[in-house]
Amino acid sequence: MSAGNHGDNLDATVEAKIDALTLDEKVDMLAGQMEFWSGLKQLLEEDYYHKKPFPAARCERVGLPGVHFIDGPRGIVLEGGATTFPVSMARGASWDVGLERDIGDAIGKELRALGGNLFGGVCINLLRHPAWGRAQETYGEEPVHLGAFGAALAEGVERHGLACVKHYAANSMENARFKVDVSMSPRVLHEIYLPHFKDTVDAGASVVMSAYNAVNGEWCGENEELLTRILKDRWKFDGFVLTDFVFGMRDGEKAAHAGLDLEMPYRLFWGDRLGRMVKQGKVAESELDDKLRRLIRAQLTLTERDYPKSWVGHADHKALARKAAERSMVLLKNEDALLPLADTSRIVVLGKLAAQANLGDRGSSDGRPDYVVTLLDGLKARFDAVEHFDTLGGHEDAVRGADAVIVVAGYTYEHEGEYVAPGEMKLISDYAPPPPALGFLDRFGLGRSLWKRVVSFAMAAQAKKAEANENSDEAVFAVGGDRTSLDLLPDDEAMILAAAELNPNLAVAIMSGSAVTMERWKDRAKAVLMTWYPGMEGGHAFAGIVSGDVNPSGHLPFVVPTDPDHLPFFDKDARAITYDLWHGQRKLDRDGNAPAFPLGWGLSYTTFKIGKAKAERIGDNVRVSARVTNTGKRAGDDVIQIYASVPDSRVERAPRELKGFARVSLDPGKTETVAVDIPLSKLAYFDEAEDDFVLERAAYTFHVSRFAGDPAAQSVTLELGAA
Repeated sequence: MSAGNHGDNLDATVEAKIDALTLDEKVDMLAGQMEFWSGLKQLLEEDYYHKKPFPAARCERVGLPGVHFIDGPRGIVLEGGATTFPVSMARGASWDVGLERDIGDAIGKELRALGGNLFGGVCINLLRHPAWGRAQETYGEEPVHLGAFGAALAEGVERHGLACVKHYAANSMENARFKVDVSMSPRVLHEIYLPHFKDTVDAGASVVMSAYNAVNGEWCGENEELLTRILKDRWKFDGFVLTDFVFGMRDGEKAAHAGLDLEMPYRLFWGDRLGRMVKQGKVAESELDDKLRRLIRAQLTLTERDYPKSWVGHADHKALARKAAERSMVLLKNEDALLPLADTSRIVVLGKLAAQANLGDRGSSDGRPDYVVTLLDGLKARFDAVEHFDTLGGHEDAVRGADAVIVVAGYTYEHEGEYVAPGEMKLISDYAPPPPALGFLDRFGLGRSLWKRVVSFAMAAQAKKAEANENSDEAVFAVGGDRTSLDLLPDDEAMILAAAELNPNLAVAIMSGSAVTMERWKDRAKAVLMTWYPGMEGGHAFAGIVSGDVNPSGHLPFVVPTDPDHLPFFDKDARAITYDLWHGQRKLDRDGNAPAFPLGWGLSYTTFKIGKAKAERIGDNVRVSARVTNTGKRAGDDVIQIYASVPDSRVERAPRELKGFARVSLDPGKTETVAVDIPLSKLAYFDEAEDDFVLERAAYTFHVSRFAGDPAAQSVTLELGAA
């Protein structure tokens, strides 16, 4: 971010503005500019989330216009035709960091054009388990990959506004996010659950959002180890930390000391309460000044230029959304080269999702584009002979007579996504002031007790209703939540199997935010294509791949197991859970379980070959390179992945860990040298005794691969140690 018009005088300008503020103004700036009950009413009844930015840190008297928060990450969530990109997990499957930076740039422009300057959509929580309801909002299961994409999105957004990285940290469960305490050792924390956050703030993200959950016994919004000792002291982060919305902290005094800087979006734990803490000597005014220094500096570094409304849903941004969808879709299987289909093919499409505008979660990451190209729309625009049926029944003859059958199956926002349960009402009764209607009773000391009784009665009624009807536990803001199964829905699986009996030329398109197990049916389908929630232009991208106009180039950003039992234990209602080093491809490798599809897997309509690998140390990096050749008959893109092994390590490590990657585009018959620089810091392990990362003296083997466990990988070994 530039220094705006303040140049070298920025620090002096910041201090002058702090000096000009009264205590009341300081307190006012450190909490969202909305009162709790009126704001909650707007959120739930008036759909405020999709209409206006959330303001904070504003003081017009001293020339501070404030920060104005708008969420993401598929684009700007406000109504008005903003571009809706594929979900982050889809973009992670592109392995195209440059493309993600361009998407960040487009989002930053639309952010400012719609009145915002703080984008809350750089979500980089690690995919520990694919049942996580908000998996679609992140990029994958590997820290190096997550860090690269978080950094790219932040860099793009920061050209225009402030980028907020979230949810810090270890937020990888949805239903239990308000109550779960995640325990882990320092090594697990620093090696697995934090590196991508460091990469993103090092790349220039100005803002960090704390998570709802607790880590090692402390709520993240008041966790001094995370917010101060690691983020601000160890990493030298000079931006500011805001809460996740409403209940991102539980103890205002503890949060003030722990390193939290801004309560969002309402005045609940701070506001007047924070002012009283200062006057009572519980919080020093100098602590407020440090928070304000961060908030004001961020405001003053914002780019000062005009952002016309014409940027919103700009044609260039929509073209970028289509490009992202094209590069994201993963061809998992293509037996007998069923795809691409000929232009003259008679195609039968089965499944309701084919004709639905299926963009993904409808919670805080919602998108409101001015149109959506469904998968069916795309096919009908590209092919002349396309028939669609929601279900198979009664259409057997059409299926038998088709040149190819495409079943579109998967999930919607009703099956996975953000979730706020009625049970969270207890948080309101425990922490929020009584509603205004009960305020007059406060003078008699009865408001709080009566309010708690009202909430308890409401919760008991809800529990009774749930006992009578298992589907009555409906969310109050968003309805998806964590998945209870990694399989497709039973009706989808039945339709796939029935269609396969009628026509062997069967392709299955899966719409989902993360892994789907498919052992009951994948051998019956000739082609399987992961389309994700592909954004507003997804239908055209899908038709491009099916027709061959576009060569598929997406690669999985996670492993797909054959058996969910091969993954870590997952309890969506947990109150306490311990995380270790093992998840995803790492866990399957350690346990000797073969995946259905490994991390990094993805097919193309052409073929590639990797030549002899080379590794050399150059300063603080290891450069791993190899010649890559397109051995097929058409142009295509591939993703070269570098996995590292340390067989003789003194500590337990995964058999191979992703350490770098590069996307390469090649014409048929062409060869290019692909080189990837791996920082030595990415090869170190966290030594708990030293409280730091250590690069041990050992032989490091680098596997230049097209996917994890690639039998055609080219390997090279290099002796490394301290410089």
